[in-house]
Amino acid sequence: MAERRVADLVVERLLAWRVPRAFGYPGEAIAPLIEALDRTGGEPAFIPARHEETASFMATGHAKFTGGIGVCLATQGPSAVQLLNGLYDAKLDSKPVVAIVGEDISGPLGGAHQEIGLSRLFGDVCNQFVRYGRSPEDVGALLDQAFRTAAATRSPTCVVLPRQLQEAVVPDLQTYAAGVITATPGEPLARVLPHEVDLDAAAQLLGGGQRVAILVGQGGRDAAPEIIEIADRLGAGVATSLLGKPVLDERLPFHTGVLGEVGTPAAAELMGGCDTLLMVGTNDPWTDYFPMPEQARTVQIDIDGRRIGTRYPADVPLVGDAAETLRALLTRLRGRPEQQWRATVESSVDRWREVAAERVAAPADPVNPQLVLQELSARMPGSGAVAVDVGSVLYWYARHLTLPPGVKAHLCGTLGSMGCALPYAVAAKLAAPDQPVIALVGDGAMQLNGLAELITVSHHWQQWRDPRLVVLVLNNRDQNGMGGGREPSTDPTRRRPDVPYAGWARLLGLHGVRVDRPELVGAAWDEALAADRPCVLEAVVDPAVSLAPPEPAFADLRGLYAEGAPARKVREQVTLTANADDLV
Repeated sequence: MAERRVADLVVERLLAWRVPRAFGYPGEAIAPLIEALDRTGGEPAFIPARHEETASFMATGHAKFTGGIGVCLATQGPSAVQLLNGLYDAKLDSKPVVAIVGEDISGPLGGAHQEIGLSRLFGDVCNQFVRYGRSPEDVGALLDQAFRTAAATRSPTCVVLPRQLQEAVVPDLQTYAAGVITATPGEPLARVLPHEVDLDAAAQLLGGGQRVAILVGQGGRDAAPEIIEIADRLGAGVATSLLGKPVLDERLPFHTGVLGEVGTPAAAELMGGCDTLLMVGTNDPWTDYFPMPEQARTVQIDIDGRRIGTRYPADVPLVGDAAETLRALLTRLRGRPEQQWRATVESSVDRWREVAAERVAAPADPVNPQLVLQELSARMPGSGAVAVDVGSVLYWYARHLTLPPGVKAHLCGTLGSMGCALPYAVAAKLAAPDQPVIALVGDGAMQLNGLAELITVSHHWQQWRDPRLVVLVLNNRDQNGMGGGREPSTDPTRRRPDVPYAGWARLLGLHGVRVDRPELVGAAWDEALAADRPCVLEAVVDPAVSLAPPEPAFADLRGLYAEGAPARKVREQVTLTANADDLV
């Protein structure tokens, strides 16, 4: 019988924590663990990425799309450094990820080749937990603590395992004899509800509002029915953060869309006109688009009390689970027969939809990128996942892609790092191989890492029950990365190389479609979604199409605060404007 080694123990703990796969890049310092994973026959599986950064994005994408704990593997030195981007994504978007880093300390005087102080390297991004394995006896409990901390704090953690330790034999000892006890994995987190007195105060504040706005973030997931019922009871309008876009059905007549620079004028007008604000699970950074200081009384719900009041002052903070907290509020709220504010909000939404249709129909050279996303909306599968990258594609996604209820969508929302979408899409597809996945990518992100990660797609796709993984590449050849109304440069050194993205996909045995005529965009989507294998849909789009960020409501009045105007005078102007007939 083969001896049980620490690498085998690590695999056992991954199984105990129900980790289906670990993403990483092979290296000598992590080789014993990878070999142990290979011996399991794929449970859990090792998924090699083309780069450590994309491996960490895959682990974070797994956590985002599944709600589970992502795992990534790397070695010391530059390999460990490359993990940081994806781990910071997990930290800033509050997702649990465990990084297991191998270290080879067999060099002269016990030093490691490519040596970097890993505790200090990961000390910020994994500030909740960074530990070294020291002996075979403590590895099991150490991993359990890393997983438990990641789950409890919704953040990344790190365990460093020297190669020599991975190869060491696990002694046949009772757990108590080793001085550490392996914990039981997977206990559910506690149910969190606010105090009754705080719920009463929140209900009184919300019930007294005349113009109620609800801002929904990713923390509102699984609370859509409660949010809609509260909105109807209060006659409120609703906006979402970028991360909160998938939470609610965007076809609701009082849904104003995404708030912020990438969002809609209707959402900005909702914030500008409200006198009461309910924030549900959001830490949205677009504070320029929030109500004016002292304009709105606010109730904020968040599972993490550290986030309450960080973006906008909260009159009543409610620390608790979103759905259960909203249900408790509903027992305290009466319906409001007056619906004038709701009618005003719905008129604003109607006007925005007319403007959006005009923007989609505007001529472009050769294709309007807004049209590409609008045509996808009409064909969007009713299930599956969408992964979104950073750049101008984010604007078009926020405004012009309508997500069917139940479709998951994620992006690198807080860190804003380019190159996340294709790794996310791979993780989402591996987690649900019977569901379609769509990645929305710009040509910059595609050249950054997407071309390489298509190799990962080509390696795995024949194992998927539903082969649909469509990668939309908006090819605008814009070196600055955002497009946004600038005239394209005539200097070839200032333009991004025009890579044959669809052709590269075909070289890898995938499907590829290239479209550069607006009347063919719909047919291109039909072909991509009907393909019998993953497809790259390359749309040649106009970089001169304006991003057109909405004007923050009361932008002129915000300047008065900067100039030291008395708050009372500003509030008077806000009140006058808020009561005007043409407010929204």
